[in-house]
Amino acid sequence: MGDMGKTNHSEVTDFILVSFRVRPELHILLFLIFLLVYAMILLGNIGMMVIIMTDPRLNTPMYFFLGNLSFVDLFYSSVIAPKAMINFWSESKSISFAGCVTQFFLFALFIVTEGFLLAVMAYDRFIAICNPLLYTVQMSTRVCVQLVAGSYFCGCISSVLQTSMTFTLSFCASRAIDHFYCDDRPLQRLSCSDIFIHKLVSFCLSGIIILPTIIVIIVSYLYIVSTVLKIPSTKGRQKAFSTCSSHLGVMSVLYGAGSFMYLTPDRFPELSKVASLCYTLLTPMLKPLIYSLRNKDVKEALRRILGENIFLFISV
Repeated sequence: MGDMGKTNHSEVTDFILVSFRVRPELHILLFLIFLLVYAMILLGNIGMMVIIMTDPRLNTPMYFFLGNLSFVDLFYSSVIAPKAMINFWSESKSISFAGCVTQFFLFALFIVTEGFLLAVMAYDRFIAICNPLLYTVQMSTRVCVQLVAGSYFCGCISSVLQTSMTFTLSFCASRAIDHFYCDDRPLQRLSCSDIFIHKLVSFCLSGIIILPTIIVIIVSYLYIVSTVLKIPSTKGRQKAFSTCSSHLGVMSVLYGAGSFMYLTPDRFPELSKVASLCYTLLTPMLKPLIYSLRNKDVKEALRRILGENIFLFISV
């Protein structure tokens, strides 16, 4: 009789995204905040990709990786924000089972890809500063494409494993996901399956993904700092550090927000939602600002594009 009370995952047709537990009148405010942040994400990341693709001076490995990073940021925030905004106006706040699977899969794909891309960008800066004479050989177009493709491949493999593990669980506790998107921990709370193996595999998978990327980033920057400190001129040191400051800023924002989200105790779901908000929306919004404000090449390219457009507008 006990088994009859359980609902297998195949019988679940939809979930309810509870989102933030606030008064209904605050949903309009949340909608406007999400809309503003998402508009800035679209403007910043699409703008960054346009600048990189249209300015031939930015046709370098570093900006090729940065363009892919903007693409990833744009899409993983687009997986989350539109559905969250729709639910602020919706009475049902439902998401179909297939929609939840798709959202979970795409978010895991892009967020893991981003971690590998940040490691690739750290390696790129290491080669550029520590082995400048070999840079064009070691970071050829073919190598850059392979590194980016490898990042997407690792993201895809990880996403397939995480999604298959999560959605083969049996969901019987409730259909209400206490979050504003389909995430692993809120879905675990709905499961009536034994999730020990699931948690163990997730922990091992996270270690396999996170440790290599962090090791590459730390080792690369240890070598970079060591090399830069040996540069005799102060101006030379400042120029070398300026090429890395934007990347370090982005990594600090991403890993800081991500660590805060996953280290937040599971018994505080509202705090976890706020941390997730920083991780899924605020970080993609801040990255283009960090790169545009801290990068002289990007600022000059933006001035040239704006100057040409103004000139064309005046000519017309």
